[in-house]
Amino acid sequence: MKIIKIKILFIILFLISACSSIPKNTSNSCSIFNERYLWFKHASKSEKKWGTPVYLQLAIIKMESDFDWLAKPPRQKLFKVIPYKRPSTSFGYSQAVNGTWEQYKKETGNKLAVRTRFKDSVDFIGWYTSKSSSILNISKTDAFKQYVAYHEGWGNYKHYKKNKKIINLAKRVEKQSDVYKNQLKECRTSLSRNKYIIFCNNTANWRVFASCTFGSKSF
Repeated sequence: MKIIKIKILFIILFLISACSSIPKNTSNSCSIFNERYLWFKHASKSEKKWGTPVYLQLAIIKMESDFDWLAKPPRQKLFKVIPYKRPSTSFGYSQAVNGTWEQYKKETGNKLAVRTRFKDSVDFIGWYTSKSSSILNISKTDAFKQYVAYHEGWGNYKHYKKNKKIINLAKRVEKQSDVYKNQLKECRTSLSRNKYIIFCNNTANWRVFASCTFGSKSF
């Protein structure tokens, strides 16, 4: 009986590890969704709810965390050597800071949302970009301006033209968004037709029926 429990625990840990790992090719939207089919469902749901395209959601995550669910800003260093505090509270896929994440949870009623869960992260991006559209009159398909607002905040958005760094970052997001958009044209139909969900890690040669239950619902 003890051996069986150990085996079950090992399987659960394996599933969680596989589902929370970074996709192999984060530059290709079709590759991402072939590995993480539930991510496609979550991103599509966010698009339907908030109006922000799937490809823009992915482009923001790509820039912010490169799909690392535990991503944090690197620590600052004292005297260029001693590790010090982090420059912000940014965390997870979306790199949302504490205050904005709490605002999102309060306004949407999604009180159990966590930044390490992809489902909540794309919903957060949809919420944020939707507010940017309302507050700053930015199109939800304008990757450049949406990312500027996402990175700088609604209050600082008007000053972005003086910031070459954010302009360059926004251009990269715009370019990546276009790449994801064109890639999705090749696979979105087939992804939408799938009636079952493929196990998170294709290399494992597993096909799980309903979902990657242990991983995708949590991550």
